[in-house]
Amino acid sequence: MITIFTPSFADEANTNAQNLTVKEVVSRLPPDQFKVILLTEGKADARILARDNTEFLSSSRHGNTVRWLARVLRPDIDVYFFPRAGPLDSLFLHCRRWGGLRVSLVTYIVMALEKGKHQTVLSRAIREADGVYGNSSYVSQTISEIFGVRASTIYDGMRRDVFYPSMAARVGSSLTVLYAGSFQARKRVDAVIREAAKWPGVEFRLAGKGEEEAKLRALVQELGCKNVTFIGHVSQEGIAEEMRRADVFLFPSILEGHPQVLGQATACGLPSIAMKKYHPDYVVDGETGYLVESDNELSEKLALVLTDRERRLRMSTAAAQHALQFDWDRIAHDWANAFVDAADRRRRSRR
Repeated sequence: MITIFTPSFADEANTNAQNLTVKEVVSRLPPDQFKVILLTEGKADARILARDNTEFLSSSRHGNTVRWLARVLRPDIDVYFFPRAGPLDSLFLHCRRWGGLRVSLVTYIVMALEKGKHQTVLSRAIREADGVYGNSSYVSQTISEIFGVRASTIYDGMRRDVFYPSMAARVGSSLTVLYAGSFQARKRVDAVIREAAKWPGVEFRLAGKGEEEAKLRALVQELGCKNVTFIGHVSQEGIAEEMRRADVFLFPSILEGHPQVLGQATACGLPSIAMKKYHPDYVVDGETGYLVESDNELSEKLALVLTDRERRLRMSTAAAQHALQFDWDRIAHDWANAFVDAADRRRRSRR
């Protein structure tokens, strides 16, 4: 039995991308081979509750770090998975280095790194890890270039029971462009609204919430965009339905790791237009959508997809096919192998 601790929350209501990833992986790990210890603030995901060999550490108003660290320091822990940059992670790394704590560390990086712009705790977690993984080939490349360590790639997967292409052909002549994500400055949702102003006959739907919402609503009024709809925060099932009803997914964010929402759109057979800067593997440029380098190019590619039905259909078919490699069952198997390898390293070091 391999015992894994992860400073990740198992709550079913927690939609943080990193926690979603961990929940998908943990729910698929064989309980006769892996025991997993996670954090909770409320009701845990039903799939994890139903899993044998899962332990939950509750969160309270005070003293969480001390209580959680005490559990990590117990001798049954084999692997510490997916460190963040919090006080618990920092204390764990200190105990591991100076206290002789023989727990393997598996570090997962989900944001492309830039030299000199990464946090100290994550830097240590990369340098001192027994296994380092990025969630895209580009993220793994930045890790290797900056830290000189070997970083393998394990993608975030897609829930095939939720994100799948529409079986019905679209009817009617109206077109829909979808954006899904938080309303933060780095996401550049304003770029979506400015495109909407150029296409008054196309519906633009914005799924999400965030601190920029008031500014975005004001921009819609300023530009007179009657074709923009704010649909608020939507569940994964709701986003999947939106994707199956849309014709194009427009995602102009400039600061990402490997955004799961692009993979979800791809799995729904939705052509995507995104920025090339972070090189998402979910989009094959020119085949399943477009990766662009400027707002002018974004406008040009959006026009191509909106005005060419055959291109849209071709990209939609290619996207659905491309998404098959991002199946969660396959990816959870990759993580299981990574944990076995890390635990073997720990056990060899104790001899």
